[in-house]
Amino acid sequence: MANQAEVKIPKRILNTLLSSLAAGVVPRSGAPYIAIGRIEEIGSLLDNLDTVADGGAFCRFLIGRYGSGKSFLIQLIRGYALDRGFICADADLSPERRLTGTNGAGVATYRELMTNLAIKASPDGGALPTVLSRYYTGLRTELISEGISPDSTEYVTELRKRVFAMLSELEGDVGGFDFARVLSEYYTALINDDGEKRTACLRWLRGEYSTKTEAKCALGFSISSIIDDDNWYNFIKLLSSLSVKLGYSGLIVFIDECVNLYKIPNRISREANYEKLLSIFNDTLQGRAGSLGFIFGGTPQFLEDTRRGLFSYDALRSRLRDTKYAELGYRSLSEPVIRLRRLSDNELFALVKRLTKLYAEREGVSEPPLSDSEIEQFMNHALTRAGAEELITPREIIRDYLTLLNILRDNKELRFSELLRKLNFDRDSDESGMVTEGGYTGDAAPTQTSTRKIDLFDIEL
Repeated sequence: MANQAEVKIPKRILNTLLSSLAAGVVPRSGAPYIAIGRIEEIGSLLDNLDTVADGGAFCRFLIGRYGSGKSFLIQLIRGYALDRGFICADADLSPERRLTGTNGAGVATYRELMTNLAIKASPDGGALPTVLSRYYTGLRTELISEGISPDSTEYVTELRKRVFAMLSELEGDVGGFDFARVLSEYYTALINDDGEKRTACLRWLRGEYSTKTEAKCALGFSISSIIDDDNWYNFIKLLSSLSVKLGYSGLIVFIDECVNLYKIPNRISREANYEKLLSIFNDTLQGRAGSLGFIFGGTPQFLEDTRRGLFSYDALRSRLRDTKYAELGYRSLSEPVIRLRRLSDNELFALVKRLTKLYAEREGVSEPPLSDSEIEQFMNHALTRAGAEELITPREIIRDYLTLLNILRDNKELRFSELLRKLNFDRDSDESGMVTEGGYTGDAAPTQTSTRKIDLFDIEL
């Protein structure tokens, strides 16, 4: 990753990347250009991708404070997965999107996953039609290479025969018969160039029908089930099986903002969601699902709270809690839970240096906006604040730094030393030493300003 800062980044990606970071939002593209640290975590998750490519499955939990890099790591692994030929689907949970629930809260998550379905050729989502059409295009090429003319009756007959043979292997799974029936109708519509039927089939596959009657009217044939709150996970497993048959490495599902499950006020609803999560965990690790990976992102409260978090559910606590060896200070990245450590001072310093280069590239200037010594002064200011040693996050550092660069750019008469002096004065005048933004409020933090000097070394990027 170290040499990626020297690669010429497309202007569109560079603008989106820096704008997202300045707003505290994780970019969906361009993450590898600013990836610093997390080498062990990335290596462990890439091993999991290899497991899925070999037909296995996994379920991992990325746990860290707000702004610690969970969402960034998810987007980074998503990019690696797309490059390795996986189909990826991602969704953020919210009060309206859960793993299960009433009023469509569960199927809303499935719809979001389908909306964000991505492949390398369509990294921004909406790839379901492309995924399905790829197989059809491959079959056509195969038949033509065998000397079968597209204008012959034999061509259509053979095309249908091969499609049905592939789909028949899915019929034995839960929901597989309806899934295979709709897909066969979709491919029939492709053969007949029936756009209306194709759209109706895609809507069923995306879970957009609320009743079987509505689905029957749109599809033109009876269907015994629709995708709903209770069964959507079964169709995720079917899609993972289909992905391999269509020539992909498997399906990787990313579900972030799982703290919204912790926030569900009703205990019965909350435990129903934890039960669904448990079934996903068991299926992937017991071999009942293949070519499928799940990565969940959440906060320590979501995991550890014994009253409302995952640890309040005994079956999950016994599977996810730390082993006795963790108490001895030993860390194993093969466990289901990956706790994101705080980036070291030097990793944060390397991150800021890389941002400086990218910022200069975007602004079209040959010289970086700040010198190495000025960057070091900024880092010492940021890392010696009260509680920074334990509570500082990459999001805080990035937002503060990009804001500082924007202020210096927009105020030509202002000098870095003057701005930093004002920042230091404001910090010294704060009697509590607490910072009320960026995640300090509510956390236990020292009330005295740290006087430690950060010893930063230059890292070649």
